[in-house]
Amino acid sequence: MSFPAVLHTEWIKVRSLRSLVGSLLTVPVATAGLSLLICGSLGRPEPGSTDFDPVLFSYYGLNFGQLAAIIFGVIAMAGEYKDSGIRISLAAVPDRRLFYGAKLAVVGGCVLAVGLVTSLISFLGGQALMDKGFGIGIADPGALRAVVGCALYLALTSLLAAGVAAVLRSVTGALSVLVPLFLIVPFVVGDVSQGGGAADFLPDRAGQQILLQDPVGTLGPWSGMAVMAAWTALAVGLGWWALRRRDA
Repeated sequence: MSFPAVLHTEWIKVRSLRSLVGSLLTVPVATAGLSLLICGSLGRPEPGSTDFDPVLFSYYGLNFGQLAAIIFGVIAMAGEYKDSGIRISLAAVPDRRLFYGAKLAVVGGCVLAVGLVTSLISFLGGQALMDKGFGIGIADPGALRAVVGCALYLALTSLLAAGVAAVLRSVTGALSVLVPLFLIVPFVVGDVSQGGGAADFLPDRAGQQILLQDPVGTLGPWSGMAVMAAWTALAVGLGWWALRRRDA
């Protein structure tokens, strides 16, 4: 079976499962919806604030939208193990490299496409809703980088989630690891705009450096994205090891 044929099969799986379609559509609803709501209702920094970042402000909802990307990646991969469905998939595609590669390509590609639309809406809409004098344009420093970076961040997040799901082979197990890693640990160590210390190398803290107009801390925007990519590569690599060893 050729790679395009396997890609088509994986795409059919995504569009035919309501849980996958729903989680994918939740990415723009949560990210852009909450970001526009905050930008429209607040519209300016708090009095006395010295660290207001108009770019990051447009992505207020990303911390919620990334959860939808995580769920999408987890269900797309771990769903194969429900009722021994992985045996059917591997019987249809005996070459595990084709199966795993196509699965990851569809997961990452879907989230990247949705992420680009989400990012544009969040930035352009958010800046338009801010009070006069606080919004910026897409040509201003850091703006276009953040638009592209938000989509890359969401895509890498979904791939990392898929890799963890391939290792644990359970939706519940994967989410029990990923939700604390992305939503609880960063909250404990502080906001992404604060910077400093080993916490900068957490996947979300590193990846979200690209959303700052003037990044602070150890990592820059693209070095932070490289750290996020390294986390993703590790998870994907472990997922491939698990698929090759345990599902042979």
